Amino acid sequence: MKKYFHLFDLSQKIDYGTEVLSGLTVAIALIPEAVAFALIAGLSPLTGLYAAFVLGLVTSLFGGRPGMISGATGAVAVVIVALVQSHGVEYVFATVVLAGLIQVAAGVFRLGKLMRLVPHPVIFGFVNGLAIIIFTSQLDQFKDLSGNWLTGDPLYVLLALVLTTMLIIWGLPKLTKAVPASLVAILVIFGIVVGFDIDTKTVGDIASIKGGFPPFHLPDIPLNLETITVIFPYAAIVAGVGLIESLLTLNIIDEITGTRGIGNKEAVAQGAANILSGIFSGMGGCAMLGQSLINISNGARARLSGIVAAIMLLVFIMFGANLVEKLPMAALTGLMIMVAIGTFEWASLRTFNRMPKSDIFVMISVTLVTALLHNLALAVVVGVIISALMFSWDNAMRIRARKSIDEKGVKHYEIYGPLFFGSVTVFNEKFDVINDPDEVVIDFEESRVVDMSAIEALNKITERYHNAGKKIHLKHLSADCRKLLKNAEKIIVVNVLEDPTYKLVVDKL
Repeated sequence: MKKYFHLFDLSQKIDYGTEVLSGLTVAIALIPEAVAFALIAGLSPLTGLYAAFVLGLVTSLFGGRPGMISGATGAVAVVIVALVQSHGVEYVFATVVLAGLIQVAAGVFRLGKLMRLVPHPVIFGFVNGLAIIIFTSQLDQFKDLSGNWLTGDPLYVLLALVLTTMLIIWGLPKLTKAVPASLVAILVIFGIVVGFDIDTKTVGDIASIKGGFPPFHLPDIPLNLETITVIFPYAAIVAGVGLIESLLTLNIIDEITGTRGIGNKEAVAQGAANILSGIFSGMGGCAMLGQSLINISNGARARLSGIVAAIMLLVFIMFGANLVEKLPMAALTGLMIMVAIGTFEWASLRTFNRMPKSDIFVMISVTLVTALLHNLALAVVVGVIISALMFSWDNAMRIRARKSIDEKGVKHYEIYGPLFFGSVTVFNEKFDVINDPDEVVIDFEESRVVDMSAIEALNKITERYHNAGKKIHLKHLSADCRKLLKNAEKIIVVNVLEDPTYKLVVDKL
């Protein structure tokens, strides 16, 4: 419990310069993303910016993964857009608060461990799909305000600025890592645009970000069962999407940094952040893989970078809007394209001839669902379901029986592999009830009775032998298998005829 509430590792060596500069870079990168996601949801840009500030600050202070960045996200925006259209922004605030409560409960009841059920191919597919989303979302910057593709000089200028940004981000770390390359790239492009008076799209062309401190505002909705009926489905989906995306991001950052975050602690922090976001006029959100990778690639490893990012974002909103709105979108576009390139798991392409075909299918499926539907939670759920079905199929085919007859004329079936719903059919085909001798032993020393379908299979096979006038023994059932059989006696008749000669039940450790 002490570790759970431990906020800061005072023994950790912190590069304060790197943390502060990286936090400043992340704050700048958060602005267009938060604005864009708010507009996607049909909300005011400030609703997204306030969410980015509140979530970024709370999760940086109390989250389970130092260096990870949270804010308003597209996954949440896609979920709530229908609610905005049907009931308005007040219901969105209430939904975010309820989603936060669900996430806190998930963390308190330690449901973060369910992320262990997500296979690695699903993570590969999730990351690759998210990289594609980040890249394709930047293509909108190559359109004018009317939605038409740029042509001529405006296109060439934008391309030159984007490529210059990418070149700086790629090349500067090879020369020095004293300052974050992404921040240098933004400042250089800003200087070029201002110095040469280049006409190009800026942050201010998307929307104004000027505002005050996030206002405290309890959702103005009727507190009754009808309201709960409306917001609960949205809240449950927002909570699920947020937890899946946050905990997957945590796992990915863990792999990059070689450290380990605390999933349940992150779930509680995400929930608390969404509760506060909902009552401080924010749209809610979760961890952001793109911004987290910017932070980590800059060398930030402590909580300070996230705290600085959140505070600087608020400073920009309250005092620096006029300056930030002049930042060229070309610089931020180049930065996000580099993030997309860095996010994509290029190593996964080299595994096509090495990984099992089932894993490749799962990875491609998750990538496509993520990229085409922009629904990250659905993509992960689909990947887990496909993986589970393929795992069940593979194990169903692995059950086998070694047959032998001892000197007493007793036939032995030594079962190998798990007996569960998927393997029941193959299991039943192993026995020759009519031609078997009068006494049969089924040995489960190398097998396991897993579920109700397996119990029913045992019931039927013992019944078949009994009806044929033959004696059958189940041998070497583990303790949990025997417990299943005993519990099932109230539901079905388990025909197990134990014989003293074979009553050698041994638990396999």
